[in-house]
Amino acid sequence: MIDGAEAIRKLALNVARYTGLAPLARPFVGGIGAILMLHRVTATPEKPNSVNRHLNIAPAFLDKLIADMKERGYAFVALDEAIERIGAGGKHGQFATITADDAYRDNMTEALPVLEKHGAPITIYVAPGLIDGAVDLWWEVIEDIVDTGSHLTLKTKRGSTVVDCSTPGRKIQTIARLNAWLTLEVPEEEQGAALRELARSNGIELGTGRPGTLMSWDEIRRVAAHPLVTIGAHTINHRNLKRLSEAEARHETGDVRRILMERLGAEPRHFAYPYGYPSAVGCREVGFARDAGYVSAVTTRHGVLRAEHAGFLHALPRISVNGRYQSVAHIRTMLSGVTTPLANAGKMVVTI
Repeated sequence: MIDGAEAIRKLALNVARYTGLAPLARPFVGGIGAILMLHRVTATPEKPNSVNRHLNIAPAFLDKLIADMKERGYAFVALDEAIERIGAGGKHGQFATITADDAYRDNMTEALPVLEKHGAPITIYVAPGLIDGAVDLWWEVIEDIVDTGSHLTLKTKRGSTVVDCSTPGRKIQTIARLNAWLTLEVPEEEQGAALRELARSNGIELGTGRPGTLMSWDEIRRVAAHPLVTIGAHTINHRNLKRLSEAEARHETGDVRRILMERLGAEPRHFAYPYGYPSAVGCREVGFARDAGYVSAVTTRHGVLRAEHAGFLHALPRISVNGRYQSVAHIRTMLSGVTTPLANAGKMVVTI
């Protein structure tokens, strides 16, 4: 099912492509490079038709995309070198660096062989709470809860409500409703307890994490030793920093460096804000990442990199490579830079 916003975005991509606007604009607005954002990379998703399928791309698509970008002159570099190239104003030609959020296991088993083929580095952002099972991949849990029956009970401060999720369309509506409830109504620190109560009240007992979906610590240590892999930080518990007090947000942003040092033997130099959109990261949160000592921090704002980003290394945009736009032509259009102002109210230099 394609929602209205997705249809509009695809229409804009196709208009830019078929009118010739994207290739014409690229020399003027294509910037100096791009940070690509991945989540899952697998040829065999557990739920190929799920609401969360946009988080997944196929390894074959990643292979085609990297090959196409290299053919068009992009150099794939590690994030440390990407930061150096931003500081140099892109003097050495267009570049790309690949990032992946959450440390999904298929990043190691299915994405890494593709990256090895092309010699393309990747930065994987790790949230220790997700790996330990202290917090859940709530977007997956909500979908599991909705998929189990035709109705569910939702208890909020306003009382208990029975929600109809008996049809595919109503399941999608229910998932959207639960997403909004959990991320907007429930306090961030209470999210885990609320999720577990939602599961329990609907006959589901949550275990510890999702074994096999995310890497284990042993696997993260193994992949961290790979010459193409850099490990970054993604807070301790994948929290929306903007919804936390200053003390809690600084704890999530800064203390994760110590935890990853203890677990992996090296402090992370790079950071990714969970969610990364405007309601999750602003000037305050950028200050926390800078104060914590990170060399860079990335958002999920859509945009290519420009020389001006040398002054905004803790608020860098990314190009999302996801299941909604699993087309080399679509990514070409995004990399042309023409979609950057379209997605950001006219801004060419996207920060926060």
